[in-house]
Amino acid sequence: MSREEDDFQDSAPGEEHVNAHEPIGGARGYILGLGLAALLTAASFWVGWTDMIWRPAVPAAIVVLAIAQMGVHLVFFLHITTGPDNTNNVIALAFGVLIVLLVVLGSIWIMAHLNHGMQMGPDDMKTHMI
Repeated sequence: MSREEDDFQDSAPGEEHVNAHEPIGGARGYILGLGLAALLTAASFWVGWTDMIWRPAVPAAIVVLAIAQMGVHLVFFLHITTGPDNTNNVIALAFGVLIVLLVVLGSIWIMAHLNHGMQMGPDDMKTHMI
């Protein structure tokens, strides 16, 4: 088995290959990714507008569709796969996710703490207003 055939069999859905099987260089993967992303976006709008889904479950459904769309973008457009060639990309992605989580959770924690410190009970309000 040649290296090209071995690489072709060891590939993820969105992985780009420029070979005889795909003369335009991975355009099929990009088109498939675009179609899936558009479908997931349309499904998110449908979930938000329809009354067929139980209203309290709509945010959870939208979060699930958003996570699925992130997966589509990571695989088909950023070519993040589990292959040995993508170790650096996966490490960079994990570091980016860690930084985003630290910023978001740290901001929420700080805002909650400031909100707690700013709240004044009715008894305290009477004491300070007199």
